[in-house]
Amino acid sequence: MYDELYEAWQKEVTEDSLCALPSDFYSRIASYLRKIKEENRMLDKKTLKAALLEHEALHVKRMLQELVWVRYKKLVKLTTQTQKLPTELLAFEETQIFEAFVPFTDAYQQFAKNLLHGQSTVNGQETHKRYTLRFSRTIPQIMGVDMKPYGPFNAEDVASLPIENAKIFVKQGFAIIIDVS
Repeated sequence: MYDELYEAWQKEVTEDSLCALPSDFYSRIASYLRKIKEENRMLDKKTLKAALLEHEALHVKRMLQELVWVRYKKLVKLTTQTQKLPTELLAFEETQIFEAFVPFTDAYQQFAKNLLHGQSTVNGQETHKRYTLRFSRTIPQIMGVDMKPYGPFNAEDVASLPIENAKIFVKQGFAIIIDVS
């Protein structure tokens, strides 16, 4: 298993593209590390074999840590560049993790695209900062900047409105902003 890890680590670190891993790679590495730990636990710490096993475990952990980090960076780069995720190159655990990541990147890219078109949307809903107001007179129903109807309002009614609409009511003396924090 050590040789297989070394080969995978060396390929991943030296190549720019994502390299293939067997689907059971991480589970076998985890078993391998457990075996080393268990074997070392049963040995006298002063023996040469114990020292060699400790040294082997240290190298396995270092290679594995770098392998996982390099693969993570490559996978994030692939998914953020809207390229198809190469599931045939992934271990089972990576496939499971990145199935949840891809919808996030798609949604974030759509958000960025909408933002560039002057829309601040998340999941298709406009996001607006809001103020809570107490009205001082009766106001008929209005259409908010978020294209939702608000009102009608009577004197002393309290409502949360998009900041753009709220500022107009306050400026005209029809309402006051109340702090609800």
